[in-house]
Amino acid sequence: MLFVFVAGCSASPDPRGTIASTQQGPDQLGASRFRGDIPEAVDGLIVGHRAMATGEYEIALRAYHRAAAEQGPTVDVLSAIGSANLRLGRLQQAEQDLRRALERDETFVPAHNNLGVVLAEQGKWGEASLHFRTAFAFDSGRSEEIRDNLSLSIEKSAETVYDDGEAFQLLLMRRGSGRYLLLSTPL
Repeated sequence: MLFVFVAGCSASPDPRGTIASTQQGPDQLGASRFRGDIPEAVDGLIVGHRAMATGEYEIALRAYHRAAAEQGPTVDVLSAIGSANLRLGRLQQAEQDLRRALERDETFVPAHNNLGVVLAEQGKWGEASLHFRTAFAFDSGRSEEIRDNLSLSIEKSAETVYDDGEAFQLLLMRRGSGRYLLLSTPL
């Protein structure tokens, strides 16, 4: 009978893109667990990026959280977590994660681009456009995706211009002691 132990074996990247296990048998692995030794694992960011590429966003999010536990909340990790939350439709959480990433490094292009996408999804085209412009500038215009996002945000921002037909003047009128009435009149 043949037993294959993959999850517990330490692994190193193989040039073909697969994981090659090292020469560690089940007896050494079991003994190392009891001693508190932890076999070397594949970087959570790498696992997360691969899961994102295949559309496995929950798995990617878990891998990114593992990377955060191992590496700390770096700009790469926070941006990746925000991207996974964006793909899962968790816009508020994605926005929060991406803003935290930009607090760490305000020049990080993927965080600016993805925050722009989050804001655009929420209909906040003006702020989205600012983040796309920033990403475009830091990227030196090399990314076609960022260029397309910027063009779309500029177009959408122009469509949501203030309409003078909806302008009102607000007046505050005093009505006795401590009572006020708010009146609106068209401009």
